[in-house]
Amino acid sequence: MPNKPIPPRAEIQALVGHEFPGGKYTVQHWENFLLTECTGADPLPDGQVHPAAMFHVPILGANTTIGEMFALGQAESDASIGIESYDWELFSPLFEEVAYDVTASITEADRCEEESGRVYDRIQFVFNLADPDGKLVARSTVTWHYNRSRN
Repeated sequence: MPNKPIPPRAEIQALVGHEFPGGKYTVQHWENFLLTECTGADPLPDGQVHPAAMFHVPILGANTTIGEMFALGQAESDASIGIESYDWELFSPLFEEVAYDVTASITEADRCEEESGRVYDRIQFVFNLADPDGKLVARSTVTWHYNRSRN
């Protein structure tokens, strides 16, 4: 099966500023319990949410999906995505049963070409979570490489 054509650099760069619909996300007690249990950790006190929730809560709360994020960067396939980083900033603990407002956008997008001939697009997504009073409580910065065919 032939590779998809590499999208023009300008199309990738034009993703900067793309905003996701945003929305609210409430971590239910059962969700936190199962997530904590599968990590092998003890429950955190006072209904605090396990930090591993930062993998999925920001994306779901922003009303997007991993599939949409793949599509925006015109991924050649699921296997063509490389993870550069997931950076979680927790300014205060997240708690169960609190409706967090989630906003998200693409803050960086550019083509990278290495001397080895490797070509990839580096796209950064930033998700912000605010409590019901509007206070920023967490941020997730996700940076992926959309690997393209070699030159």
